[in-house]
Amino acid sequence: MADAGESTTDRKQKIDGYTGDLAVAGSKNEVLAAIDNLLGVSAPVGSPSTLEAIAQRYKSQADDAADVQDRVEKVASSGLPSVWVGSTGAKAAEVVAAAGRSAQQMAEAFRKGSKALYGLSDALTSAQSKDDDGREQLLKARGMLGGEDGFFDDMVEKDAEEAERKRAQDVAGNGANLLHAAAQEADDAARTAARELNKYAAEARAGQMRTDNISAADRLVLADVGVSGGPQEQNELLTANDLERSGRFMEKMNARDEARFERMLAEAKTPQERAYLVKALAAGYDVDEVGRFRDKIHGKDPYWLQQHLSPIVTAGDSKVDEGLKDDRSNRNTDYQEFGDEAWSQEGNTCVPASTVTARAMVDPVYALELTGGPSGQEDDPGAFRDRLRDEQLRLHEEGDGSDTHWWSDVPAGMDSDGQNEIANSEISPHTGSEYEYQEVRGADERRDVLPDIEKSVAEGKPVPIEVEGYDENGRHGHQMMVIGQEGDMLQIYNPWGTTTWVSEDDFVNGRMDKASDDRMPDAFAVHLPADR
Repeated sequence: MADAGESTTDRKQKIDGYTGDLAVAGSKNEVLAAIDNLLGVSAPVGSPSTLEAIAQRYKSQADDAADVQDRVEKVASSGLPSVWVGSTGAKAAEVVAAAGRSAQQMAEAFRKGSKALYGLSDALTSAQSKDDDGREQLLKARGMLGGEDGFFDDMVEKDAEEAERKRAQDVAGNGANLLHAAAQEADDAARTAARELNKYAAEARAGQMRTDNISAADRLVLADVGVSGGPQEQNELLTANDLERSGRFMEKMNARDEARFERMLAEAKTPQERAYLVKALAAGYDVDEVGRFRDKIHGKDPYWLQQHLSPIVTAGDSKVDEGLKDDRSNRNTDYQEFGDEAWSQEGNTCVPASTVTARAMVDPVYALELTGGPSGQEDDPGAFRDRLRDEQLRLHEEGDGSDTHWWSDVPAGMDSDGQNEIANSEISPHTGSEYEYQEVRGADERRDVLPDIEKSVAEGKPVPIEVEGYDENGRHGHQMMVIGQEGDMLQIYNPWGTTTWVSEDDFVNGRMDKASDDRMPDAFAVHLPADR
């Protein structure tokens, strides 16, 4: 019987297997068995009309959001009341600007969500039609053959029977190909829709902060704050996960801590300072620890805050395709630096280095310890480099990394168990999600895991990936991090100190050398955050 719960990958694998059986079948009964097996694979499931109705609703909501945006822009363009001066006027301007951008993003999310659902509806209609045609061909082939042969009938096949069997095999083969095309079309469309909808759900960030401890206007502004140094929409300071966790932690505060934290937010000199305080809370620090952090960053300008607290900034032109170098890596890569020192590995410490940077991305208190030293006030890139190296070596030991020789203390790599262990000890406490190791040796496995990767990074949870390759010198392995997603592109942090973008197709089909070099094209494992 067909199983509607089968994954599309399972369906395609079954169709491929049964199509292979059909192609090599040497008897009428073998052909009939292959046809029956193909008919037993479930058809693409879903209701195109339901999807279309939801898409139409999203389109209407996009129009409503656009109207809201127009009204907010009129408020901004006509000027705020003259009685709103000083900090009150600045705060009001922040709220109006954030409201305008929020309405714009809302309209865009509904519009693109609608487009994704219309696309899924059209693809599902097409896939179901192909599947119906394929099943019709299979049934036709079955009818050409009649019932199964008995034991003695099947022992001898006359020339006319053989010719009829082969004609039926051809017809059934066409039907099997249609079933496979239908499964592939439905799979591609479902992944595209899931990717887009997951992203837009994560971008509805202000709503993630479920607390009454701060006003709706403040929540709106916090969700809108960007890291200095790049386009705001590509460098949002607080992730969906930050907002959800901080709101949850605020709800658990006692009255004294609540008042202290609200005072810190009120006294912050810039929106960025406020947002970093919220990010520290989201990273799991109590109000006393956040207070000490606040004393170190209070009054600093947005550039200083970015340099010391956010290791990764996405440049506006970072997605421009500038072609490949001779080693098949992207020409368009951005160096991520503190002063003139890169956030990069020391020796063979790619796993600890990527883990250190990933933790610094989600934990601003830790980032400041690395960049600003014990006082939090240092601006010395050389001292930062020393601390970064020490942290990488600490994590190398923590993950029981191997060394070049048994008597050496020079790192030579880390196995997958160690990689998962340090991800869980260093990153998980600050995101709330433990990492689970998963091998992805084939294209189908990598394609299957993409929605989970993209959902995680859209929420603000970095995903470690392992890549490898083989040449005359043997195996080469490396760890990098997926840290962002836009459309069908993945942003990759390489612990050589760079970020770049690769396509989903690159990830699936062994072209990850674009983010490193031609020694390591294949992603073979991921460490996925699992909610807890």
